[in-house]
Amino acid sequence: MSPFRIALANIQFPATPEESIALAQQAIAQASSQRADLICFPECFVPGYRARGRLVPPADPVFLERAASVIASAAEKANLAVILGTERVVADALLISALVINRDGTVAGFQDKVQLDPSEESTYSAGSGRRIFQIGQVTFGIAICHEGWRYPETVRWAARRGAHIVFHPHFHEAEPGSYRPSSFADPANSFHEKAALCRAAENTCFFATVNYATAGSPTTSAVVRPDGTLLSYQPYGKPGLLIADIDITQATGLLAARCKSAY
Repeated sequence: MSPFRIALANIQFPATPEESIALAQQAIAQASSQRADLICFPECFVPGYRARGRLVPPADPVFLERAASVIASAAEKANLAVILGTERVVADALLISALVINRDGTVAGFQDKVQLDPSEESTYSAGSGRRIFQIGQVTFGIAICHEGWRYPETVRWAARRGAHIVFHPHFHEAEPGSYRPSSFADPANSFHEKAALCRAAENTCFFATVNYATAGSPTTSAVVRPDGTLLSYQPYGKPGLLIADIDITQATGLLAARCKSAY
């Protein structure tokens, strides 16, 4: 079985919603030129994550629908599957979501963020339900930011249902005076990147985490093997695509499958 090549879009925060579409198209074309099978973007890349200090216009369902259509066309042209960090409006509620687009440009579905960070609750509403997706012979799940860091059950849910990879779109930028790492899972850094290693090892699956490229970012984009060792990571704050070849035969899901209910 040939390796499955993924691209993690570790690129800059878009200055405007329109720029988020243009940057996504450029990244898709670049990933295709590097023979990737799938590209994953950070959390809410379209139109941009609504963080403090980030001037993102009010949610616009018309814009989101157009953005999804344009990016789906780019995916079809590139023959490339896409996991697009975005938002969507459902019954007047604004959700953080990941839109999954097949290689032919059709929509496979959404994975909404179910476990919100407490800081998000005044802006976003929690979604419900979890999904498994299939691209060719590769099965994958998605845990968005806080879910993957703080709720390991979200990753285990996917691994127990056959996921070879769990993708982890997130947004994490430097705070004043925060530690600025130069190597992955630095002991002096916060717990987050150590958690990425654990999510893979405790489930015997690949874990692919993707962040924006921002100055001093405390986490970066990385791919972790099913044994919890680091396959590759993007230099901190450096825009670009992190390309990795995944051997799905290594992702047995053994430890996830052996988990017995405590209740």
